[in-house]
Amino acid sequence: MSPDNATVLVVDDEPQIVRALRINLSARGYKVITAHDGTAALKAVAETKPDVVVLDLGLPDLDGTEVIAGLRGWTTVPIIVLSARSDSADKVHALDAGADDYVTKPFGMDELLARLRAAVRRSAVSGVDGAEAVVDTGSFTIDLAAKKVRREGREVHLTKTEWGVLELLVRNRGRLVAQKQLLHEVWGPSYETESHYLRVYLAQLRRKLEPEPSRPRHLLTEPGMGYRFEV
Repeated sequence: MSPDNATVLVVDDEPQIVRALRINLSARGYKVITAHDGTAALKAVAETKPDVVVLDLGLPDLDGTEVIAGLRGWTTVPIIVLSARSDSADKVHALDAGADDYVTKPFGMDELLARLRAAVRRSAVSGVDGAEAVVDTGSFTIDLAAKKVRREGREVHLTKTEWGVLELLVRNRGRLVAQKQLLHEVWGPSYETESHYLRVYLAQLRRKLEPEPSRPRHLLTEPGMGYRFEV
């Protein structure tokens, strides 16, 4: 992939920054899409599937780290943070949330362009995943970006742990997820033998989501091995 066909989503609520980036990136062959808050950014990534996201942390509705976490629930699109926050703790927090790079404002355009080129190269090599942000089973709908589930037109309340289990299964839909992997990623490495946790939480999810919890169609058990999500 080259800049000639790469799409960049710029997420910033400062009009001057957005204008400067649009002019400079467009002049170098990038297609530029913009969003002025976190909600619009999540929607734009789901709808346009950009090759790179340039993201400010100080957005009017969501903190940038929340946007990163929302995106990382379903996509590996490279994210370059562009922020006035220069404290190392802010950088670590953003990178831990899933950002690929961090540029501090005020910034040099040449430096940003170099980092952008590197992100485009990484994206071309690894391939941005083809997962969809919204997964519709016919019985319920999962919005991985917004971290919400709806059934029969109403939002279903899930606990943080229930969402963690469901999200991991949905991101690996069609594939067996071993009990040990689920326990490690949702609860932590010290819980890898606590398989009864999974039985309890899968039963809760089925009651909330499956039309017939005793005969699940989507949240399936592979006895003795793990669980699988099917659309």
